[in-house]
Amino acid sequence: MAVMYATESASEATPLAVDLDGTLIRTDLFLEAMLRFLFAAPWKAPLLILWLLRGRAYAKARLAEAAPTDVAVLPYDERVVAWLTQEKAEGRTIVLATAADEREARRVADHLGLFDDVFASDGAVNLKSARKAERLAKAFPQGFIYAGNETADLKVWKAAAGAVVANTSNGLAKRIETRHAVEKSFPRQGNPLRAFVKAIRPQQWAKNVLVFLPLLVSQNWYDPQAWTNAVIAFFALSFTASSVYLVNDASDIEADRRHHRKRNRPFASGALSPVLGLVASIGLIVAGFSLGAMANVVGMLAVYLVSSTLYTFWLKRVVLIDVFLLASLYTIRVVLGGVATGQPASGWLLAFSCFFFLSLALVKRVAEVETAKAKGAAEIKRRGYFSTDGTILKMMGVGAGFVAALVLALYLQDDLVAAAYSEPFMLWALPGAIVFWVCRLWLMTERGEMHDDPLIFAFRDKTSLAIGALTGLAFIAAVIMPPNLLPV
Repeated sequence: MAVMYATESASEATPLAVDLDGTLIRTDLFLEAMLRFLFAAPWKAPLLILWLLRGRAYAKARLAEAAPTDVAVLPYDERVVAWLTQEKAEGRTIVLATAADEREARRVADHLGLFDDVFASDGAVNLKSARKAERLAKAFPQGFIYAGNETADLKVWKAAAGAVVANTSNGLAKRIETRHAVEKSFPRQGNPLRAFVKAIRPQQWAKNVLVFLPLLVSQNWYDPQAWTNAVIAFFALSFTASSVYLVNDASDIEADRRHHRKRNRPFASGALSPVLGLVASIGLIVAGFSLGAMANVVGMLAVYLVSSTLYTFWLKRVVLIDVFLLASLYTIRVVLGGVATGQPASGWLLAFSCFFFLSLALVKRVAEVETAKAKGAAEIKRRGYFSTDGTILKMMGVGAGFVAALVLALYLQDDLVAAAYSEPFMLWALPGAIVFWVCRLWLMTERGEMHDDPLIFAFRDKTSLAIGALTGLAFIAAVIMPPNLLPV
């Protein structure tokens, strides 16, 4: 893009008016405020509709009171902020011109300390497009430069002496270039498709391999229909889970922005619109349940969806209930796999799963407690745990892991095992591997080296993968090894 650079000093340059949504920040305050308001109190949706019927400016004003933005954690475009800081240091007049509510705009202006004045919606007039152009032309009769990002800004650029473009589409950028003198350009960054893929968290689909577990332990390995149903169930569960992730992230945008890692999530970072994410969530639910109907697991999918939703919006804040429900979500995957393949999970497998996944759920919560403790926080925000709870939670987690191994050891002494396996003695490698892995898992947690999702840690950890491979080989050997080959 051709760019016209100003030759005069910044102090002598034409005043600069900067848009907020999409230009200075990588999000839309109005959309986020509506989501924040609805997720906090969904029963107030009719009230929001009444506000909108009175006009966008009125709705923005009411939302600024009911669901104010934490401007300190907004995803500012650092390139734009750095350039404005330089222009301000050289004495240029800079104003914030936005359709956002004036109270929200002034909070942003006060936070950044870069603007000489603020022009914004006031509860009666929605300062956008032509209205913004008129307001700025009246304030700067000698001319102004406007920094914007969307088609609605074309009327403002038409009234301006020049343009600054930020985060625009290539097509719009070319239109502006042919019609206006462009002082500065900040090309759009990132890839929306890549951001969407990141938002649905395909790496979390690894958890859904649990649907294959009942089929594997039943040794019904040569049934093609069972494998087909298991694969369909895997994707049905994955799509449904991803829909929940999208809703969860849309409801937790500000909380995620305060988190050292979660702030890079697509909605929190502004890489993807949460509205698009919610629309995609509906599509994923439809796709998931359509596949679920093919594998006859619609009922189990519904149980998973309801349980996940309750966890996301309520029960993850209830002490202990949260970890038990989290463990149940793992166990539901096993049960769902049994329903899909026609190989119901045995009581032994369910007992093992409950204790084993409870241990993993406690790892997740202990990791959060220890992080909060390291930061000097007395309590984990929105979780209900105190930083002093780590010790007792670790005791619970280690105990649950050892009980899981004990259940497995007791299972191996069942007479049915001898009949089901060619060489059941090989299975004794399993409880030993479980005890070793649980010990290592909790040792890593104690050292502060644990990822807040233990299964993600397991799939990335070479030692865990090696233990899993050896365990799998022991299981296969127990099935196919000629009997009485080993001395007992």
